Amino acid sequence: MIPKRSLDRSGPGTMCSNEVYLLPLKDDGSPDVPGEYIYIAPKTPDPVTIRFAIEGTSSICRHGSLWVNIPAKGAQFQRDQFREFKCALPQKLLPDFNRTLEISVPIHEAGAYAFYTTYAELPALADTLTHTNGSTKTTTKKTPLYYIDVAPRLTLEERPLPLPALSIFSIISKFMGKYPQDWERHLRGISDRGYNMVHFTPLQVRGASDSPYSLYDQLGWDPNCFPAGESDVQKMVESLEKNHSLLSLTDIVLNHTAHNSDWLLDHPEAGYNLTTAPWLESAYLLDTKLLELGYNLKKLGLPTELKSLDDLLKIMDAIKKEVIAAIRLWEYYAIDVDRDADAAVESWASGSAQFPEGSVGSQGVEGLRSAALAEQAQFIMKHGLSGMDRMGERFRRRASPDVAAALLSVIFGKYDGDKGDTADRAAARAKAVEILDIVNVPFYKEYDDEMAEILQQIFNRIKYVRLDENGPKQGPIDEKSPLIETYFTRLPQNKRTAKHKKEDLVLVNNGWVWGGNALVDNAGPQSRVYLRREVIVWGDCTKLRYGSGPEDSSWLWDHMTQYARMLAKYFAGFRIDNCHSTPLHVAEHILDAARSVRPDLYVVAELFTGSEDMDYVFVKRLGLSALIREAMQAWSTGELSRLVHRHGGRPIGSFEVDEISSAVIRTPSNGDGNENQHTREIIRRIKQVPVQALFMDCTHDNEVPAQKRDARDTLPNAALVNMCASATGSVMGYDEIYPKLVDLVSETRLYTSESSKFPVKVGEGNGGIGGVKKLLNQIHTLMGKDGYDETHIHHEDQYITVHRVHPGSRKGYFLIAHTAFPGYGNGNGAFNPVHLTGTKAKHLGSWMLEVDASKEAVKEALSDKKYLVGLPSRLVSLPGIRMEVKGNDTIITVRDRFPPGSIALFETWIPAAEHSSGLDVFVTSGAKAAMEDLTLVDLNFLLYKCEPEERDASEGKDGTYDIPGHGKVVYAGLQGWWSILKDVIKENNLAHPLCQNLRNGEWALDYIIGRLERASKKDIYSRLGKPAAWLKDRFDAIRGIPSFLLPRYFGLVIRTAYLAAFERGVSLMNANVIKGQWFLQSLALVSAQQTGLVNSASLYPNRLVPSLAAGLPHFAVEWARCWGRDVFISLRGLYLGTGRFDEAKEHIHAFASVLKHGMIPNLLGSGNNPRYNARDSVWFFLQCIQDYTKIVPNGLSLLDEKVKRRFLPYDDTYFPPDDPRAYSKESTISEIILEIFQRHAEGMKFREANAGPGLDMQMSDAGFNQEIKVDWSNGFVFGGNQHNCGTWMDKMGESERAGSKGVPGTPRDGAAVEITGLLYSSLAWAAQLSKAGKFQQSGVRKADGSEVSFQAWADLIKENFERCYFVPVSSSGDKDYDVNPAVINRRGIYKDLYRSGKEYEDYQLRPNFPIAMTAAPDLFDPGHAIHALCITDAALRGPTGMATLDPGDLNYRPYYRNSEDSEDFATSKGRNYHQGPEWLWPTGFFLRALLKFDLMRRSDAEGRTEAFQQVTRRLIDCKEMIQRSPWAGLTELTQKNGEDCPDSSPTQAWSAGCLIDLYMDAEEEQSKLEAKSLPLR
Repeated sequence: MIPKRSLDRSGPGTMCSNEVYLLPLKDDGSPDVPGEYIYIAPKTPDPVTIRFAIEGTSSICRHGSLWVNIPAKGAQFQRDQFREFKCALPQKLLPDFNRTLEISVPIHEAGAYAFYTTYAELPALADTLTHTNGSTKTTTKKTPLYYIDVAPRLTLEERPLPLPALSIFSIISKFMGKYPQDWERHLRGISDRGYNMVHFTPLQVRGASDSPYSLYDQLGWDPNCFPAGESDVQKMVESLEKNHSLLSLTDIVLNHTAHNSDWLLDHPEAGYNLTTAPWLESAYLLDTKLLELGYNLKKLGLPTELKSLDDLLKIMDAIKKEVIAAIRLWEYYAIDVDRDADAAVESWASGSAQFPEGSVGSQGVEGLRSAALAEQAQFIMKHGLSGMDRMGERFRRRASPDVAAALLSVIFGKYDGDKGDTADRAAARAKAVEILDIVNVPFYKEYDDEMAEILQQIFNRIKYVRLDENGPKQGPIDEKSPLIETYFTRLPQNKRTAKHKKEDLVLVNNGWVWGGNALVDNAGPQSRVYLRREVIVWGDCTKLRYGSGPEDSSWLWDHMTQYARMLAKYFAGFRIDNCHSTPLHVAEHILDAARSVRPDLYVVAELFTGSEDMDYVFVKRLGLSALIREAMQAWSTGELSRLVHRHGGRPIGSFEVDEISSAVIRTPSNGDGNENQHTREIIRRIKQVPVQALFMDCTHDNEVPAQKRDARDTLPNAALVNMCASATGSVMGYDEIYPKLVDLVSETRLYTSESSKFPVKVGEGNGGIGGVKKLLNQIHTLMGKDGYDETHIHHEDQYITVHRVHPGSRKGYFLIAHTAFPGYGNGNGAFNPVHLTGTKAKHLGSWMLEVDASKEAVKEALSDKKYLVGLPSRLVSLPGIRMEVKGNDTIITVRDRFPPGSIALFETWIPAAEHSSGLDVFVTSGAKAAMEDLTLVDLNFLLYKCEPEERDASEGKDGTYDIPGHGKVVYAGLQGWWSILKDVIKENNLAHPLCQNLRNGEWALDYIIGRLERASKKDIYSRLGKPAAWLKDRFDAIRGIPSFLLPRYFGLVIRTAYLAAFERGVSLMNANVIKGQWFLQSLALVSAQQTGLVNSASLYPNRLVPSLAAGLPHFAVEWARCWGRDVFISLRGLYLGTGRFDEAKEHIHAFASVLKHGMIPNLLGSGNNPRYNARDSVWFFLQCIQDYTKIVPNGLSLLDEKVKRRFLPYDDTYFPPDDPRAYSKESTISEIILEIFQRHAEGMKFREANAGPGLDMQMSDAGFNQEIKVDWSNGFVFGGNQHNCGTWMDKMGESERAGSKGVPGTPRDGAAVEITGLLYSSLAWAAQLSKAGKFQQSGVRKADGSEVSFQAWADLIKENFERCYFVPVSSSGDKDYDVNPAVINRRGIYKDLYRSGKEYEDYQLRPNFPIAMTAAPDLFDPGHAIHALCITDAALRGPTGMATLDPGDLNYRPYYRNSEDSEDFATSKGRNYHQGPEWLWPTGFFLRALLKFDLMRRSDAEGRTEAFQQVTRRLIDCKEMIQRSPWAGLTELTQKNGEDCPDSSPTQAWSAGCLIDLYMDAEEEQSKLEAKSLPLR
């Protein structure tokens, strides 16, 4: 359903644009987008439309619905409320075999949306149907949720501010000073430096530690900053935007609260305490005892201040003795043997023994009685333990008394009293103890392993904080500095907390775990990190417990939701602190609440999951706008270069990755009088995109350059970040060059900044880098707003250069940055000159940063008691660089004085591309007009021509283009280029050899134009002049641009030309193709690919006409091109199914003209030297004539058309084409048909003309002898012998080494099943025509002179077909069929042959009987037919092709290698061509037969839908093949299971044609079934 669009109804003729994002869904309902990350960044403030595209008989159309939680316009978003979308006609997704269903859903606001589909799974194909009554409810399957992230649209000063244009400045509010005066001064300085958004660390009341991230009250504002509370915040935010042009962003802290938060006293259930999280009991006990030990060190004579490892080891020994052993931690792991043994004996004695279901093995209780003790213990461990789900109280784990009693009853029998015959209680208890002791063994091992880890973690942590050089080196161990950081907050016991249990008042603190799984709750029941002491804890923060939903902690959910709404009311964006530790369902709820207040909420996250895949999980579900990434994480220039490359944007000269098409749709009138309004749809394909970044030069978590690198790196690091095509950011103190990371917890001094004191001027100055940062921010914002998204990053030793340009105007900015890492010295780093090809540059300035980073300077800066101050520094302008202009090239050299910490900045432009936006329009326009006169034969030359064809056309002079490092393109025409470019463009692979070849020279352009210009001078291709001129104009227009841009523009030109040519080709087909799915259109274009003018392979010896190739490139020219069998297997689909009726008639005429022996030739040879060794070709020929008369308007007139005969009618005499008898006679097509029937009815026996090695060097002499006749006892045509192979399975043995030369792989003599079916079809048709008076003759004469009518002959075949060909399912039916049970290999099938030279070959399962089924379905018993098809589906059908022999046959050899010359008789020289390899063209016949007979047995609409869906599912791999094939076709054959066969012809006419046949049948069948004809297109 396509919802009505909201239009601006300003008057008649109004045109509005609507951005539509096309989202195809796969057969399983998943989005057809790599990585399944669907990110939409709208280009305008208007709503966008997501258009789901679903193939008409996809599996998800079976009782299918699409569900989306995208709200209707004006409705509130509710994550769990999904709307069901259905097609317009029925109640669910309407199946349609050749149509793509489209569901368009407008999206009005930003957010993280989701969709899923429900559908009834397609059942497995079976020969019996499962019938359900009307009351049976259909079971549907629900797909996973898939997410659609729509980016927020920010505005500043009422103008759009794209996310990559953001320059964000981070401040810690407690260092800002008095509000408003100090704040205003700092905010003015921030704005003056060109930033456009301020990030505030939390502005709420802080907890006892004074950390901004330890919040005392989430709903209270910091009174020191905002005395008037919320009104002050409102004023500040309004002033930010109004007075300073700054948007605001603030942290939202969801994982923890300050450990002294007052509300915890009333709501301890909001945390993980020993009531809400009893599994933490052991961790709490261990934590408490460790603290106690620390307080008692002196009493125990242990060191209280660690000086060495020896001191630490003494304490570790005390931990083992005074803590681990003392608290008996093992009791939390083991079972209580005494308790459980007593309970087991009691249950045994009371008769409560019970075996859990399925617990007794195959040997029964006797096996358990005789089992070893360890096996009996294993029985308890497997079936009789409880308390294993989590940690908890001591001895939580226990053995089930009833299960243990059951084991005792097996061992001792039923309890009969202590004086009875059975064992007494004491004996039973002893046995129970013995068994339970063994049960405990793995638990003790678990305990030992865990203790080793606990001790190691404690050792490592104490060592780090007390001894390590890089640690904090805490002093004496006392109450202020305990032995360990406590993992728990212990709430006071007072009047307010008296209502709570003691266990409620112990709350676990928050922290993080190295390499932890972000989706696992570290304090949850499945985690033991608190017990194992793996948490790096924040002692001032209590971890919040949300549970699985609001019902688990209702007060907390309400409280935090209010908090989120309050923040969203004032701030344009959120930074989610510690996002990786935030439960996803909590973050979803919180962001939903915030977006309900501010839909265009910008959300960035501090997310460190350790996995890019896991990052995507958070980004998709939460709709994160960006992830924070930190330049200061780089430890070298090379690593910094990698980070800049990652966030810099796509490479310069990138291909257009946003495929855009436009369509104008007239909006239906709704009665308001405005009926001339239109919507122009801008349709974009959703492409794979990386997660967006907020790239920070430094954050409040990073050490500053003065600490980590060289203070001078402050400038180049900042410049490099600002050149990236992403949101960027910095932190207060970075521009000012503070000497060290500001401690946001313990620091008390206030910010100072030169930028806050004086207006910021661009360029040099003292007190930091503000003067250049202003310029960098201005450039960054400009580039982000205008879409400068292409960059080139180059790393050379100490240098990084970044060139960022606009993809349209080609204007850009170029940066040279000399980084400053330790040891770089003061030289210029010997940087090589930069060559900017075809580019002019303007020097904006060069600067170096000088910093006094001496110990004295650092000490002085840090000694200021009141203010945070930077190191003494100044920005100095440098002459810096030398620019040399050579033509349109610019060469830039750095001068001697360009030390580390220097940058040079340039503005660039490309003279040849000054009007490049116009160039883009020019090279992509006018192509349709250039193609509008072309015929399909013209398109064969323009698009295709493989190497042999191209050489044929040029008399051997020209082949296809050879790309160095890649090889030859498969076609000389546009398809050859597009087959490479489509993937190069998709992957933006500028390193591909084609791109390099284009950068090296313009040979490809010359080749393409030269080829077309030469062709257009010939009369046969004169219409190619217009596309040749169009291409020449476009190529001439791009020749002047720099070579590095040539691949991009070449790609634009070729894509435009190719798509226009493809569209022209489709437009010349029939309506089914024009309106059909992409797959049908791709198949249809194979008819243009395979049909063309070839000098050496016309249909006639003296007239050049287009001919149909069997396949490319193996069957492209000369005698190998045109095969009678291939032509007429392909013709129905490639010609009749596409509307190419003239070509169909031409091929029928041509082959009719060379009729001889009642046969058409196997090899046409342009009629010069036709060869007659194919017994089946003539029957495919007659089937095509029949199809032509039924499909083509006035098709029966064909029968009266005359053809001149290459040979004399009813005469087997051979003569050359220049003999006077050649073409001296003529016959109508009706007469040709009659001659075919007559010659077969009489029987034929002949030897091939010119028999011998000159005709066929592989065949034995006997193979040239042909005998074909009818057995009038059944009406079947028999022929061939064991020395030849007259059907399509025509491989002749060739290996002298293996002894197979002259021995056919598959002789298939006798009556081949497909010939019998085709014969019957032709006879029944002729009889019908005769009866209607449209065919003069009613029958033929047999060899004995008697007459037989077409109808009688057909009836005779029908009477005998099932008896002779069907192999009954059960031997009980053998008496009714002509079968030999001794040689039956598989039952329930149709024989491949009848009465062949080797009887077992009759019974081989091959994919030939479906050909007979499609041609003559009434020969088959429908039940037998569907049974045989189901067997074939399971046994022969591969991913794309049909195995040519049953895998259960001894002769099955599925790997064809024509070059193999071994001693293997079966496979040498490819003799197994048809003995197992999977051929594609039989797939079409198989699916046609399956559809036909499956529909026959269906009685309702649902069943008929299923029949179509069974076929659709079996086309998936063929669709994938044609998409990825560089030949734009379907291969001849594959090896087993669809493996590639190198010797296969990569695109074969019949492989495509037979699938078009399927689409034709599908349309016909559905038209029959629907009361109202529903076109399958």
